[in-house]
Amino acid sequence: MLHNKKIAVVLPAYHAEKTLTMTYNDIPFDVVDEVILVDDHSSDATVEVGRRLGIKHIVVHERNTGYGGNQKTCYAEALKLKADIIVMVHPDYQYAPRLITAMASMIASGEYDAVLGSRILGTGALKGGMPFYKYVSNRFLTLFENMLLREKFSEYHTGYRAFGAKVLQTLPLRENSDDFIFDNEMLAQTVYFGFRIGEISCPTKYFAEASSINFSRSAVYGLGVLLTAVKFKLEKLGLGHFSIFNKNGKRL
Repeated sequence: MLHNKKIAVVLPAYHAEKTLTMTYNDIPFDVVDEVILVDDHSSDATVEVGRRLGIKHIVVHERNTGYGGNQKTCYAEALKLKADIIVMVHPDYQYAPRLITAMASMIASGEYDAVLGSRILGTGALKGGMPFYKYVSNRFLTLFENMLLREKFSEYHTGYRAFGAKVLQTLPLRENSDDFIFDNEMLAQTVYFGFRIGEISCPTKYFAEASSINFSRSAVYGLGVLLTAVKFKLEKLGLGHFSIFNKNGKRL
């Protein structure tokens, strides 16, 4: 615990048997109270590895629900366990689990409601192996989103995030996509509903076993990002009404 806050780490897994152990072993268990593994119908030994590691809370999807669908289960399970702070860590070992303490502390202190582990702050993205085209598209999309959302984030596309329970209880996350764009929609919602978001510099690693979407999927994601930002702006101006920003939308 931190400041008497219960900390849960959620691991949205898909074919993570080769990297799950490394990720799990770097989790700071001096502050983490619960670990939740949600396997999105993997065909490898991800679940077996999780059981060998002694993870108590394992959920196995009977069908593949997509990256966003996996996160919905992750956050719903964390809320069932009455976690106060929930940190999402990809079990592909692309992000540094040791930073969980720092990210959770920023929320436990009461200064922030959500925290992003940014690959762009500092000089770690390209040095960590991020493909150049992804770096360039990241910078362009972030600039566009900052303009429309009127924020100053270093990036919107990191998969390393921490949230206070109130954020997850407030956002209509069931209205979001089950695909990769879920991350971006969730961040836009967090801004729209007025929550305070902090950032921390996070090194990243790109290697053969780390998960990554290909160019065509990246292009589809990029178009979804632009559309989400436009929806946000139209909603703010009263020129459109979208379910992801509906305060009465479906929650977890």
